[in-house]
Amino acid sequence: MTGDEPTTGCRVCGGTVEQWCDLGRQPISQDFRDPAATDPEYFFHLAVGVCLSCAMVQQLEQVPSELMFHADYPYRSSGSEFMRRHFAGVARRLLATELAGPDPFAVEIGCNDGIMLGTIAAAGVRHLGVDPSRRATETAEAAGVRVRVDFFDEATAREILAAEGPADLIYSANTVSHIPFLGSVFRGAATLLAPDGVFVFEDRYLGDILDNAYFDQIYDEHCYLFAVRSVQALAARSGLELVGAERIPVHGGSIRYTVARAGARPPGPEIAELLAWEREQGLHRPERLRRFTARMEQIRADLVDLLRDLRAAGHRVVGYGATAKSATVTNYCGIGPDLVEFVCDSTPGKQGLVTPGMHLPIRPPESFADPYPDYALLFAWNHAEEIMAKEHAFREQGGKWILYVPKVHIV
Repeated sequence: MTGDEPTTGCRVCGGTVEQWCDLGRQPISQDFRDPAATDPEYFFHLAVGVCLSCAMVQQLEQVPSELMFHADYPYRSSGSEFMRRHFAGVARRLLATELAGPDPFAVEIGCNDGIMLGTIAAAGVRHLGVDPSRRATETAEAAGVRVRVDFFDEATAREILAAEGPADLIYSANTVSHIPFLGSVFRGAATLLAPDGVFVFEDRYLGDILDNAYFDQIYDEHCYLFAVRSVQALAARSGLELVGAERIPVHGGSIRYTVARAGARPPGPEIAELLAWEREQGLHRPERLRRFTARMEQIRADLVDLLRDLRAAGHRVVGYGATAKSATVTNYCGIGPDLVEFVCDSTPGKQGLVTPGMHLPIRPPESFADPYPDYALLFAWNHAEEIMAKEHAFREQGGKWILYVPKVHIV
């Protein structure tokens, strides 16, 4: 099965979108399957372009949201100790800065298993998580988080406003870029926010992706790759204004954007500084973006050559982390069980299944040490420090890690 034909019009402003990156035929990144499954997989053409008018970087072909974000969506934010600490810190900061008034109300778009809202709820603050995944929200509700199982858009925002009143804070992490109907999301934020409320969201930064050749940050869920210039233009279309942009190290480099009603808060000086940096770097110029493609193609050639050489020499190679972005790597590079025996992952719901497209078996972490392989291809590179510390015995017995960004190298 394949998706719809690629679009040539910007989903945000209707302008012309020029293609700059093509990762070929790709599956749904979280479609982990039973090895015995016979139903056809959904594949689509993963290509990315930049709008020549508003500078929004976006996928040309859109996968239907219900195929990606459904009741059994397997990703859990709390699976990483780093992310648990991160979201606890975010919650404490927001409680002190945005939720300190009388009877504040917070809404989170894409609350997943409640990792951030759990701290908000424990503080006794009125809150509501909005997430389409029933299975993930069951975990959040068990932890005392109020959840609405739904997609967030303008209509949802009106219903929440009528039932709960205006929101002092709307928060989202690594979710806004997943939503194709961005205009409706921002109009919804404008509808739901209190006069002095803020919409705070974190997402991967285009600047870091280009600088570090993070080509695997491009997969079905990431409809958009944000930068300060494109987010500023996006907010303005809904009567909102970008007033803050803080660079954070999450996922290899992200920005925490703060959006408010136009004129409600003065923009921080970092907005002008980041806009100037993006102009100097030519961040949205098609030729700058196309240089990224050359690096991506070199990584593919180097990684496949390395894996073939290792297997030809009789070495065992396994993967570590059945992440969404690993689907991009394995399918773009053609990495199957002939090059990587299996992928170990700590998520119980993925174990015993196979990865999308290339069908690498997924096994529990115990399989990693039974016995240890000679090399481990680290797909979850954004958690490298945490994983390598946990798997210190692997290195102590001579095991080596393979990383492929910003270039192929062995640790």
